[in-house]
Amino acid sequence: MDMELYKGRPADVSKRLEKEIKVYDLLDELGIEFERTDHVKADTMEACREIDKVLDCFICKNLFLCNRQKTKFYLLMMEGDKVFKTKDLSSQINSARLSFASPEAMEKYLNISPGSVSVMGLMNDTDNKVQLLVDRPVVESEMLGCHPCVNTSSLKMKTADVFEKFLPAVHHQPIIVDLPEYHEEVV
Repeated sequence: MDMELYKGRPADVSKRLEKEIKVYDLLDELGIEFERTDHVKADTMEACREIDKVLDCFICKNLFLCNRQKTKFYLLMMEGDKVFKTKDLSSQINSARLSFASPEAMEKYLNISPGSVSVMGLMNDTDNKVQLLVDRPVVESEMLGCHPCVNTSSLKMKTADVFEKFLPAVHHQPIIVDLPEYHEEVV
């Protein structure tokens, strides 16, 4: 992958999807500075690690989850290499039986397809049907990497801007969670 880092939105948006352009419009409107790189479809954590190197920060792993009844939806932001076990999260948010939500629910609430899940999708959740959950190390990081609702570009911005400007603007209040670190046992 041969990627470059650019400051701000692309000069030519004629070949960009409307949902991506809306992200750039909102970030500009909120005065949030960001850097961007374009790349081939990033749908694996390996591809994201390559992008991390260009951005010089980690791209959050974003999981779209729901309860068993499919009445509550959650967007979990966590470090990309961290192992996720539903039981660790279920007890913290008092929701038994978490599972991955359907691609249809993801499209309905966030206007995002699988592989492109991002905190930026919360701008499309105008009815606040999705609760944002954030693992503490993400909040404590200086910079944050995410997709602009498509997985062919990635953004780097100050974490504080996401939590102090973006989230209030899209009317979402995060719940901070503490997911444990799992270390493989050496035999």
